[in-house]
Amino acid sequence: MTEPTLYPESGFLRLQIDLAYDGTNYSGWAKQPDQRTVQEEFETALSTITQSKVETIVAGRTDAGVHATGQVIHVDVPESLNLEELAFKLNRMLDEDIRILKVGVAQGPFHARFSALRRSYTYKIMDGNNAVPPLNRFDITPWYRTLDVDLLNSASALMIGQHDFAAYCKFREGSTTIRNLIRFEWNRDNQGLVIARLTADSFCYSMVRNLVGATVCVAEGRFGTDWIQATLANKERISDSLVFPSRGLTLTHVDYP
Repeated sequence: MTEPTLYPESGFLRLQIDLAYDGTNYSGWAKQPDQRTVQEEFETALSTITQSKVETIVAGRTDAGVHATGQVIHVDVPESLNLEELAFKLNRMLDEDIRILKVGVAQGPFHARFSALRRSYTYKIMDGNNAVPPLNRFDITPWYRTLDVDLLNSASALMIGQHDFAAYCKFREGSTTIRNLIRFEWNRDNQGLVIARLTADSFCYSMVRNLVGATVCVAEGRFGTDWIQATLANKERISDSLVFPSRGLTLTHVDYP
């Protein structure tokens, strides 16, 4: 693995850009052949402005259909680029489901992915077969059974800490499944939504939606909490049928030193 580049080349500035997007109509963040992705849309817009090829590095690659309110990227651009109206110009060019929130010059060594300390997500569920409000339909997953929030929290508490989450991650060649899960809590808000809040040093592929699906199984009485402990210990991949949909998942924050 090559060492991450923490500084731009001579004649370039490293920008730190905060952005938000509705992932409904995208095949995730990362560029893919013949697929519409957030990265492709952003880089096309910025390349038009700089009149040169640009390459972005993202804090956390979101999967198809996953949203972000606090995504962070870095990109190196020529020092001659006028930054004063860059966010405004990008937002004029991009579709309204991608918004640039802030553009700044990175201070000191910075890498959007490797400088990040923690990533935080939320997952929203409307349970009990209740209707999802139409204006909120894109970031809430409907669920037909009623969920016990105390059982959700009992199950999720067993996952806190550093573990090998192989049972809850889709396999990727050459990547570790050891992660430090710092926070995994559930509550029911005043609209009746059941909301999970998760924070970790980083998350492996599909991990959050796997964790949500596993704790829901406990909360609706399909398994006991001992099943959570057993799957963590034996590292046997849980069934894909337990993985929750992407629509309820949102990357909310990335922490840096």
